[in-house]
Amino acid sequence: MLRTRIGLVVIASVLLAIAVPMVSAYRGVTTLVAEQLDLSLADRADTVLAAADFDRAPAPRPDTVEQLLTPDGTVRPLTPGAAVLPVSDRAREVARTGQGSVQEDTEIDGTSWGLLTKARADGRGAVTVGQTYAGVTAVDEAFLQRIAWTSVAAAVGSALLSWLVLGRILRPVRRLAHAAEHITTTRDLTTPLPAAGRDEVGRLGRAFEAMVGALRRSREQQQRLVQDAGHELRTPLTSVRGCAELLQRARGRLAAEDEEQILATLVTETVALDELVRELVELATDQWTAEDPEPVDLPAAAEDSARRFRRRTGREIAVTADGPAPVLARPRALQRCVDNLVGNAVKFSPDGTPVEIHVSGARLAVRDHGPGIAPGDRQAVFERFYRAAGTQSTPGSGLGLAIVHDLVAADRGTVFATAAPSGGAEVGFHLPPAPDG
Repeated sequence: MLRTRIGLVVIASVLLAIAVPMVSAYRGVTTLVAEQLDLSLADRADTVLAAADFDRAPAPRPDTVEQLLTPDGTVRPLTPGAAVLPVSDRAREVARTGQGSVQEDTEIDGTSWGLLTKARADGRGAVTVGQTYAGVTAVDEAFLQRIAWTSVAAAVGSALLSWLVLGRILRPVRRLAHAAEHITTTRDLTTPLPAAGRDEVGRLGRAFEAMVGALRRSREQQQRLVQDAGHELRTPLTSVRGCAELLQRARGRLAAEDEEQILATLVTETVALDELVRELVELATDQWTAEDPEPVDLPAAAEDSARRFRRRTGREIAVTADGPAPVLARPRALQRCVDNLVGNAVKFSPDGTPVEIHVSGARLAVRDHGPGIAPGDRQAVFERFYRAAGTQSTPGSGLGLAIVHDLVAADRGTVFATAAPSGGAEVGFHLPPAPDG
């Protein structure tokens, strides 16, 4: 569960943030206390030495025990009623030589003590001062308990706060996840999504909403394409079926000219079906999505298309350009757009009239001398299977300009259709200019 995992990470981070300074503080306090104990032990030893020089006993302290150590190792307690402190070989050496000092730790009746043996200035042995660590141990244990309770309280507080805050933060994510699960189960792309905020979760929500919107539009386009394709395929298929059934029923009894006419109709309708299926596949699969946009010289693309159509149709196709015009586009997709525009112009231009291609900057226009396009049809001609009034009998699938529109739009361009000044139509597109360098 995301909420639990994030909560554990937050708690671990909080504990780490608390533990590091607490351990540092504990070690610092322990070091400071140890230094103070050493100073206290040294001060007490100096006090006892000063008193011993005057053969006087020092003022008693509840946490210390003092004793004299003669050069021969004899111990004489200075604290009435106190236990005799243990004497090590190192301490006896200090008393024997009357030089130096030695500090040691020992345990008496289960209690830790610090012992400091220091030589007397007159060389008559040494004094040993013992200081109990019982009070220090109690302080240390109390400090550890406070650290432990503080850490537990911090962990519990951070866990509770993290659970509440993370629940509030992740609530939109849970709602978005539920919506995604509902869409996955029902395939209903109209499912409403939770309102998006202004934070990163809101950004995720808006991105998901945009993705669902794109999928919804894609599904609608696919459904419309299938419906339109079914409608458009029905007409040539009906014609092909009718001709085939007529030939089957006649079984060679038709006149030669009638049979020739039926066969010509079959060939024409089959060619139309082949073109329609090919353009449907292109429209549905977008074969050029794998291409990357790159600078393409628009006049060169226009001249290449014109040269092929001149060879194929024998028509006069003129290309004019104001100069080099590099545009940012997918090369093969751009060439397909120009071919479709030229092919469309050739189809609607009367025999003996030229087709003119003019490039001005990032704008390419193909002009024909046909019947033109009515103002009300100039946007509709780029829709799939649309045919303006009076063009239903013209061969074609009705997809050529729709393919141009989709390819140009994919390259962030726009299409247009206008009336030519002296008759005919002018159809073309604008594309983004290629960046300099």
